[in-house]
Amino acid sequence: MKQLEEMVELLVGHFDNRNQYAKMQEQGRMDYPYAKHVNSLCNEKIMGLPKDFDGYFVLEESEYEIQGKTNRSSHLFLFTQEEKGIKLTSYELSAKDVTFADFQLINYDELKESAKFTPAYYVKKEGIYEGGSVSHFSPVLTFTLFERFSPEWLEVSEMMEVNGKRTFGYDEPIIYERVAQDD
Repeated sequence: MKQLEEMVELLVGHFDNRNQYAKMQEQGRMDYPYAKHVNSLCNEKIMGLPKDFDGYFVLEESEYEIQGKTNRSSHLFLFTQEEKGIKLTSYELSAKDVTFADFQLINYDELKESAKFTPAYYVKKEGIYEGGSVSHFSPVLTFTLFERFSPEWLEVSEMMEVNGKRTFGYDEPIIYERVAQDD
């Protein structure tokens, strides 16, 4: 359980890639996003958790700005300690763009695990948690996730492919750094 708590502590907070974004802009890489994540523990918003529940629900609020366009989305994840490592399970949300403040109380028994997302597993290697998964959202749509988490940064690489052709994702992972809540 210690590693689970340690990893979740690394993930909770406000993050952005402003330093990486500035470097990309200096290099003329206008196709690279300015990205923000707000990750909040939300077990207190889940009613009826089993008595000995030893997982952590995290609401991830994401925002990507690229070439004047902004895309927001939210995801509900459950982190649990498993034999293979720390498991990230995705759950369905009724709204695409929900904030922690807007997130209504929900009964644990009403939560639905995402049928499309293959759970990701993370292991600690040399002080850094890393892992991911490959999900087949449809026979032609594949989502690949690989992440690395340290006390200094969150490194996120996501890619969508349709029939083997990338439709979303970047050659370089997004490097998020912790920021003050006011930023």
